[in-house]
Amino acid sequence: MSQTLLVLNLLSLLSLSSGATSFSQGSRSILRAIDNEKGGPHDYAVDLNATNFDAVLRDTPATYAVVEFFAHWCPACRNYKPQYEKVARLFNGPDAVHPGIILMTRVDCASKINTKLCDKFSIGQYPMLFWGAPSKFVSGGWEPKQEKSEIRVIDDGRTADRLLNWINKQTGSSFGLDDEKFENEHLSSNVSDPAQIARAVYDVEEAMSTAFDIILEHKMIKSETRASLIQFLQLLVAHHPSMRCRKGSAEVLVNFDEMFPSDLLSNSEQEDNGGKGTRGNFQICGKDVPRGYWMFCRGSKNDTRGFSCGLWVLLHSLSVRIEDGESQFAFTAICEFVHNFFICEECRQHFYEMCSSVASPFKKTHEFALWLWSAHNKVNERLVKDEALLGTGDPKFPKMIWPPKQLCPSCHLSNNHGNNGFDWDREEVFRFLAKYYGKMLVSLHEEKNNHGNDRPDGALEDLVVSTNAVVVPLGAALAIAVASCAFGALACYWRSQQKSRKYFHQLHSLKNI
Repeated sequence: MSQTLLVLNLLSLLSLSSGATSFSQGSRSILRAIDNEKGGPHDYAVDLNATNFDAVLRDTPATYAVVEFFAHWCPACRNYKPQYEKVARLFNGPDAVHPGIILMTRVDCASKINTKLCDKFSIGQYPMLFWGAPSKFVSGGWEPKQEKSEIRVIDDGRTADRLLNWINKQTGSSFGLDDEKFENEHLSSNVSDPAQIARAVYDVEEAMSTAFDIILEHKMIKSETRASLIQFLQLLVAHHPSMRCRKGSAEVLVNFDEMFPSDLLSNSEQEDNGGKGTRGNFQICGKDVPRGYWMFCRGSKNDTRGFSCGLWVLLHSLSVRIEDGESQFAFTAICEFVHNFFICEECRQHFYEMCSSVASPFKKTHEFALWLWSAHNKVNERLVKDEALLGTGDPKFPKMIWPPKQLCPSCHLSNNHGNNGFDWDREEVFRFLAKYYGKMLVSLHEEKNNHGNDRPDGALEDLVVSTNAVVVPLGAALAIAVASCAFGALACYWRSQQKSRKYFHQLHSLKNI
């Protein structure tokens, strides 16, 4: 009976992705530009209605929101739209100049579905613009005589210039209508502000989705690499910091044989049977990812940081979320994944050399986390020389031995000694890694959860998961422990589907579930 309940829990978990249509519409497509199917101009402002208003504003990564209430029949509103779009271009969409700062939206009060929503904000004229933190709009409203309100009316925004000037005054910024992508001074260094890592939860989703797209685009799933991809997916199911990616990884894992059958792994057959079409059905982090831009990992130049930064953040996050008994499995899964699926040849060979130099298995979480930290510093030490010679580095985010003293003073004992020219307190380094890539990484969304309104759809829980991540039972040979009912059920269900696998003997301890 208990096993039946576990399987039912699993099926309920996997059905969320297909049953949460209304949330998906309002989740992470919020900053995506809307293409006109006829090739017309973009609409950068996001159209909201009563069904997605709360979900979109609750889950946006933006710090501020502007909501325009208008009526489609209103001539003044139609004339104002180009002005509003000039500003929205700066903040919305994959080509946004300043992404993740302000969410520009609009609500059509002439649509009957929005009547009650517009009444809540006391709309008495068109257009009418409001400003505030996105969470304040959720289940919120506005009254003209309300003395204290965290939602403000924008009283001077009738042209693009005036609206942007008003925004600049509120944010202390100097945004300009002529700003172009990556030509700005608004990026903040993550060296001086450790809390910025909270924005990287979006980047680890972006990185995982991008990696999966690369794997499919380059037809990298072959008979000799499929087992290593399965191992990495198992690790993601248990410990990816985003629940959205955990669910997507679980779906891919359960359907892996159907997606990539072992007898259909030639390049041409992958193209016919397992390419973009399959990816469309099994999006690793949900249908609204990738978004096409980076938050924490955004570089000051178009060709810096981004994917490689997001992937490093993901790997570090995985390293501090595993249990002691999983450290060797995590090490093997990550090394094999990078070796088989990272497209930069020199990078993956250098990483694999570091993996091959490990003499004895890891037994503790801190051992693997510190090894990965040291390996990352070795990579940075190598790249800083190359980038200085070739001038290819990011001037805003230069490669450095990490963490610097600004982030972790207690990690440093003295300079000019020990590894990488520093003498480290390794216990303090591990504490810092566990906090930085653990609790701090998801703190932004935990704060939204603590201060936001009730969420009957459980959408926030889909985005992040606490540092005490559940564990997929993988087998005594791989030293992985059973730690989660839901994902224990996944393992049971997956085992029943995969008994014919050649590598199944490695998972013999699943019989104990």
